Parts: sequence; C-alpha cells; structure tokens
Amino acid sequence: MFEFVRTHTRVLQLLLLLLILPSFVVFGIQGYSRFNEGANHNVATVDGQAITQAEWDAAHQRQVERVRQQMPNVDAKMFDTPSARAETLDTLIRERVLATAAQAQHMVVSDERLQRLFVSDPQYAMMRNPDGSINKDVLAAQGMNSEIFAARLRQDLATQQVMRGVADSAIAPTVVLDTAVNALLQRREIKYTRFDVKDYLARVAPTPGEVEAYYKSHEALFKAPEQARIEYVMLDIEQLKKGIVVPEEDLRKYYTENESRFAVAEERRARHILVKAEKDASSDVKNKAKAKAEALLAEVRKAPGSFAEVAKKNSDDAGTAANGGDLDFFGRGAMTKPFEDATYALKPGEISPVVESDFGYHIILLDAVRGGQKKPFDTVRAGIEDDVRRQLATKKWAEAAEQFTNTVYEQADSLNPVIERLKLSRLTATVQRTPAPDAKGALASTKLLEALFGNDALKNKRNTDAVEVGPNQLVSARVVEYQPARTLPLAEVNARASDLAKGEQAAAKARSDGAARLAALNSATPGELTQQAIVSRAKPEGLDRKALEAVLRADAAKLPVNIGVDLDGQGYLVVRIDKVLPPDVPAQQAVALKTQFTQTVAQAEAQAYYEALKARFKAAPVAKVAAAASTAAQ
Repeated sequence: MFEFVRTHTRVLQLLLLLLILPSFVVFGIQGYSRFNEGANHNVATVDGQAITQAEWDAAHQRQVERVRQQMPNVDAKMFDTPSARAETLDTLIRERVLATAAQAQHMVVSDERLQRLFVSDPQYAMMRNPDGSINKDVLAAQGMNSEIFAARLRQDLATQQVMRGVADSAIAPTVVLDTAVNALLQRREIKYTRFDVKDYLARVAPTPGEVEAYYKSHEALFKAPEQARIEYVMLDIEQLKKGIVVPEEDLRKYYTENESRFAVAEERRARHILVKAEKDASSDVKNKAKAKAEALLAEVRKAPGSFAEVAKKNSDDAGTAANGGDLDFFGRGAMTKPFEDATYALKPGEISPVVESDFGYHIILLDAVRGGQKKPFDTVRAGIEDDVRRQLATKKWAEAAEQFTNTVYEQADSLNPVIERLKLSRLTATVQRTPAPDAKGALASTKLLEALFGNDALKNKRNTDAVEVGPNQLVSARVVEYQPARTLPLAEVNARASDLAKGEQAAAKARSDGAARLAALNSATPGELTQQAIVSRAKPEGLDRKALEAVLRADAAKLPVNIGVDLDGQGYLVVRIDKVLPPDVPAQQAVALKTQFTQTVAQAEAQAYYEALKARFKAAPVAKVAAAASTAAQ
C-alpha cells in the first residue's frame, strides 16, 4: 500500500487538487465574501456616498480613545451601548454632510490662513515648537505626519465655515428679545390655597370592593418584571491564585533575587551654595563664577560650622539661601546627575569640591543619611507570596481560559464539569434583562444578561458561552428558574393596592373641594384664600413646576383672574392673580439673559440649516440601522 502511494504521488496530488478546488470555489469564496460582508455593508449614505460598517467602527473606536485620553479612569462599559454607537454614527454623518457642503460651496482655506491659525491659536500650543514650527514627535504619537495634520486642519476649517455663516449672523429682534426675557423674569402677585391629598387621607376608607376595582383598572402597577434565578461561575486571576502553592525555598529565592525591592530607599540631606552661571554663558562669566565658588569653598572648609551662614549671604539659589542652603532629604533621581553623584559620594559632615551643573557651580555639605536598610524576609513574606502566585496565575491564564471556554461550551448541560476541573466557586443570583442599579461585577455586564435571556440559555437551559466581563475575567451562567413578567395576585399586593386606592379617593376629594372653592371665587361672593406670595420663574416660592407654569401662563390682560391647578395626585391648587410686576433683577443680568437668548436663536437657526443640508444631500442611516438607533434612544 505505502509502495503504491510512493509510486503514484503525482497522480494522487492531482486527484486531491481536483477534489479540493471545486469545493473552494463553491464554498471558500462564498465564505470569504460573508466574512467581508459585515465590515463592508453600508450603514448610511450622504450625497450618494456610502458610510460603511468598518468606517463606523473605526470612528467609534477613535471616539472611545479620545475620551480615555481625557479621562483615563472612565468606565469603558458606557461606550459599549447602542445609544453610544448611534451618537458616533450621527457625528460621522454630520462630518460628511458638512464636508460635502464645503465642497459644494467651494469653501477654501488658504495656506496663509492655515499657518496663521496654527501659530496663534492656543489649542495648538502643544503641537508647536518654540520657533512656531510643527512638533513632529507629538504628531507621530497621534499617528499623523505634518501632511495629514494640515489636511485635517484644513478640512475642519472649511466645514466650520459652512455653519458659522449662519450661526454668526443670527439676529434676535429687540421686540422678541424683550418679550422672551420679560416672560422669563416677570413676577406675579398671587393669593392661593392648597388642597393637599395628605390632609384628606384620614377622611377616606376604600372598601374591599373598591380596592379590587382599583387593582383591576390599574393592573400595570402590579406587574412583576421578567426575571431569572441563575447560577454562574467566574474565572479570574484571583481564582487561579487560590489553587497555587509556592514552596518556601522559591519564596526565599525570589527575595534574594529582588533584594532592591525590599530595601528602604536611601535618602540624603544636604546643603549647598550655588554660584549661578547659565549653561550657555561665555567662558569669562563661567570662569569668574568658578573662581568665586573656589573662594567660598576655601572659606567653608576652614570653618565648616559657618556653611549655613555663608550660604545665606552668598548662594544664588533664592529658594534655599534663606534656610542656609538646606535641601532637606532627597533620593536618587531628584537632582541633576553631577549634583547627585557628588552628594552620594560624601559621608555625613563632608564638603564636596566645586561641582558644575547646568545651573552653575555648587558647594555641597552632606548633613545626614537615612534609609538603605533591607526589610527582613518575614516582614515581606506575605507580599512576596502574593506576587509570585499572581505571576504564576497570569502565566496559567491563557491555558485556563481556553479550558474554561471549551468546557462550558462542550458540556453545556451543567456548570459542574468546569467547577470541578478548575476548582471554581458556584455563585447564585436573581437577575433581570437589564442590570440592577446597584449591580457590580459580572451581574452588571449587559453581554452576560443578553446571553442569559437568549433562546439557548432560556429555553434549552444551557450554559452561556464564556463572556468576558472584565480584564482577565470570564463568566458562564445558566438559568435555574425563569419567571416571565406577570401581574401579581391581589392577595400579594392588597396593602399597596389599598394605599393607592385610598390616595386616589383622597385626591378626588381634594380636587372636588378645590373646584368648589374656585367656583366660589368666580361667583359674586368669593371666599378668601389663605396664603399670598410674589412668584417668578427665578423665585417659585414653594410652588411646584406645574403650578408655577400655570400661574405664569394665565392670561393677565384683565385682573384679577382665578385659576385651578390639578397637582397630579398631590392635590389641587386654587390661585387668584392680583398683579403683574416688572422684573426685579439687575440690568446686567437682563443683558446676559438677552445674550443667552440670542445664542439660543443662533443655535436653532444653525440646527435648522444643518437639517436642510441633510435633506439636500439625502443624508440618513439605512433603514435597519435607523430602526436600531430609534430603539436605543427609547
């Protein structure tokens, strides 16, 4: 048999090729196409030009990286949501619309304007060298060269011109401004009486029949949300550490090999006298400074006890001269190299020769030395063991993660195999489709919850795939018991239903009494109201938002005017408006409000112009993406 294979190798190779090639043509190319389909399908169009899924993903990643650079501790999970991605797509569409408009309107940015902006605008200061040229190192750190940066800056300026022409030319007429500001600042003198629900609760007592009727007409208030009782396991570095035992000799070896880590850093306290000489000073200036330093060195060596006094009178270091040149304790790396080397070469009480640095010439007196001792093994043993176990666990992570992933998938009917294999703990919880407000760790992962409420886990009671819920953290879970959303029986919620029915009846009585008082006010013999106030939007004087808006919106052309306000289950308010008073604010505040109103008008006009541009260039996400974005917004 083997002899036949060796003899007919070429014939067999040709036969295999004939068998494999058609399969590749039929299935391989199709699979390749499917692989690229996801990245290249269109998510939006602007002026007939497509925005692809890959471009959307790249733009979202850039946005995430920008935020992370500004806020390194931000929770990355906040970006992994449909609404966050929808915002990125909106931004991408806006950029394309404005770029298309700039091109259509022939918006051009000259080289002179580009250069003038770059050298004068503070926001580009970090990208400029002292001579005003571009800092190529900073650009390289951001993945750009000078040509790419100039092209992006030119594009940004061109698109800004599209909107600024509208936003900067917006005008709010004086009459409109005065009307808007007066409406905002206007004050009204009122008298009113509140009919609070809490004052009526003792007067009502719903019967069992009334409670049941309320329950049946408000079933939505008594629904228990969909939930699942689950069990889950987590694999992380801490779990792997628990199963690792480190021999004592390995701990001592680690201690010996890392002695520097367990030593208290040596610090030195010194005084110095500085004779200043700039780094680029002429040789004459430097020679004079050095000669002065040599003379001062001779003086302090004759009388070491006078060092502090000599420093006070002669040192050019304004920060330490008043303290006799005292630099306090410092460690390695705190001073310039020549100064540090000279200081660490001294013994306490010794004075150095003249030491040259970029600042001039120094004379150094070492006062004291502290630190440098090695911590005993017993005091650092626990920390060493934790470090070694963590290192070993990190090395085991890739292998353990693969075992975890394969086991929960291949033996999906139970978590027991992965628990026994990797010595993990079984955890339990009750969850809903969305994370609870106080959820932490794995239970705060939307990916895990989506998997749990998917068909495979929910209907077939199978393990979820391994879900990454954090750095080096994998979780798999399974549904133990599922309970769909349901209306709770009256027996379980009778107390709550009774309280709500009681509140509804109390609100009805408050509303009835309030309406009666309002009718009396409007009659020939109106009754008196109990409280009075002068209210405005700036000073509501205890009125809630709805009541305040009703008072300020009421037609005050003919005073007094009476109104009633239903306070949405909290009671009823009867108000008589007696006077309309002018604004009582400083003129400067009124001017500021008018400026703010003008800016709001400008923003509204700019947004309207942008919407017109979107319509002109037929800019919109494709139907499927638009529907998903709408759902995310809800």
